[in-house]
Amino acid sequence: MRCVIARFPFDLTKTGVLESMKGVRPEPVTGESVTIGRRQYPVKQVGQVITRQDRRDFSAAEVIRAMTRLGFTCRALPVPAPALALSPLQRASAMLGTNAA
Repeated sequence: MRCVIARFPFDLTKTGVLESMKGVRPEPVTGESVTIGRRQYPVKQVGQVITRQDRRDFSAAEVIRAMTRLGFTCRALPVPAPALALSPLQRASAMLGTNAA
């Protein structure tokens, strides 16, 4: 499949990506990720390996678009859970380390 990442055309295949990522240890995932094989890689790490470009040269969206078209599972940033609203009594109790309901 032909795709453009950082204004450069690339001919990518699923097997080619699997071969490129073979033996590459995944960095800790802190944002968007791509599942390749049984491992989850940060999107920017995958983009750097398959394009051999600096991570600042391309966006995560470009890599996600290409990986999705190749059939890989991509995950976006996790949505933070909404904070529970505490009453003033519950807040004070939490600060003191006691449990007031």
